[in-house]
Amino acid sequence: MKILALDSSGLVASVAVVEEDGPNDNLLAEYTVNYKKTHSQTLLPMLDEIVKMIELDLSTIDAVAVAAGPGSFTGLRIGSATAKGLGLALDKPLIAVPTVDGLAYNLYGTDRVICPLMDARRSQVYTGIYEFRDNRLIVIEPQMAVSIQEIAEKLCHMKRDVIFLGDGVPVYRHRLTEVLMAELRAEGKSFSFAPAHLNKQRAGAIGTLAIQYFKEGRLQTAAEHQPDYLRLSQAERERAKQEKAAKEQAVQEQNI
Repeated sequence: MKILALDSSGLVASVAVVEEDGPNDNLLAEYTVNYKKTHSQTLLPMLDEIVKMIELDLSTIDAVAVAAGPGSFTGLRIGSATAKGLGLALDKPLIAVPTVDGLAYNLYGTDRVICPLMDARRSQVYTGIYEFRDNRLIVIEPQMAVSIQEIAEKLCHMKRDVIFLGDGVPVYRHRLTEVLMAELRAEGKSFSFAPAHLNKQRAGAIGTLAIQYFKEGRLQTAAEHQPDYLRLSQAERERAKQEKAAKEQAVQEQNI
């Protein structure tokens, strides 16, 4: 089995090819960039470079995996459109991997609770709570959009060692330290932060997790696939606000 994986859900753009070789998974290639360029500038050139480097015939892949959200609205649309285009052109199924699940999978094998943090702006993070049991990723709390205070409180109640990763860490590290330091240490527990090579999205993790999803039959057609934004975009929030105001005004005018 061979999976082409894409992740453009956050600041990082990443493309990988992962192959199941007997009982083992093999990362054939991974190209990851975290720099000041848009994903529309980087994703397809990165894919083209990988195809050339490993002499990949795209018709030989079994599926296209994509980080399906949440994340940057623009980034998700670019990743989704690229995956759908490849799926349609190659007549291959898509595997939608929840972004936060894929991020958590970076820390395969840890005995700590895993808490990915993606900066969702507006004082919120995209996050979830995970652990590994018998070498499988277990979702304790599914991905959500909440305040840093809310996720910190959930972790305090669990009273377990925690490791954080994601682009939300530098934004909220000080606040997390304030909230968790006393609470977890009082229980003899600790928290830590993943190192640089593991703390951002990686298509290799998306592809490896997708192999498991493939075996479970969690496939979509290119036509079926849609990103999971998890919350409304700013434009949608503004429109809902305007519609609510218009309705309230109409009710007031009727009562006059």
